[in-house]
Parts: sequence; structure tokens; C-alpha cells
Amino acid sequence: MKALRILFPLLFCLTLSAQPQQNDVANKLLGAWRLVSVEGISPVRHIPYDHPTGLIIYDKSGWMSVQIAIKGERKPFANGLGSGTQEEKATAFDTYFSYYGPYIIDLKAQTITHHIKGYSYPTSAEINNIRWFEFQGNDRLILIPTEDGKGGTIDRKNATYKLVWERIK
Repeated sequence: MKALRILFPLLFCLTLSAQPQQNDVANKLLGAWRLVSVEGISPVRHIPYDHPTGLIIYDKSGWMSVQIAIKGERKPFANGLGSGTQEEKATAFDTYFSYYGPYIIDLKAQTITHHIKGYSYPTSAEINNIRWFEFQGNDRLILIPTEDGKGGTIDRKNATYKLVWERIK
């Protein structure tokens, strides 16, 4: 009985200490972040980035949104916004993507999972984008996709594709 009196408060304290850490990470993630750089090439999309720009937002309700222009300088359509040629439209489509949906943080795995509900690329399947995350100080966030391009997960130490984000103040 004495052991239970000691064990129960200890377990209770451990449970309480885990929740604030989850909240600390969630609070640190909240807000808008601008894309600073992309390192490496995605093993899934095989797209070379050329001065990319982007924005990712995490909010308190547990939803996120991301937009990335793969080539920083995007040419406007020659004849105006609604009058792009097939080639102009294809280029615009191929050099920009966005998605949104709820997200979940897994502290043990050090991952954020983006449960995609809406995507700029047509798809009928719900997609889960899993990203390892690292904070560098309070204002820099590194997201490292876990996908290996073959339907599996890359070993984190071998991951070379990284997106570097900076908090917008």
C-alpha cells in the first residue's frame, strides 16, 4: 500500500509534465512562417526548386495551410489573369502547390502530420504528409519530409530534403 502511495503521485506528476511539453511545442509552432530555403530535392515530386517562396500557417484550432511557389519569379499571363494560354496555365500549375487540413504533433517521433483535406493537385485520396520538425531558436522551423519516394519512410539521418521556415513577426 505504501508503494502505491508513492507510485501514484509519481505517475501523476509524469503525466502532468508530458502535457505542458506538448503544449509548449504546439504554442511554439503557432503562427505564420515564410519559406527561407529548400535544401535538396523531394524524393516524391523530383522538382528542382528555383528561388522558391512560400507561407505555412498553423493555428490554435489544429488546422494548417501551406502555399509554395516553386520558382520565385512567376510570369503573369500575357493577356491578363483570365486569359492564359494552355502553356502558361500548365507552367503556373506545375510551379505552385498548396494544401490545407488538420495537423497533429507527435512529440515522441518528433513529427507533425498534415492530414490533407484540400490540395491544389487533383486527388481523390486523403494524404498524410508527415514531417520531422526541428526548431532553431524561436523563429526558425525546419520541416523534413519522411517520404522516400517509393511508398516508404526514409531514415532520418539520410534525409537531405528540408524546408527551412522563418517566423513572420
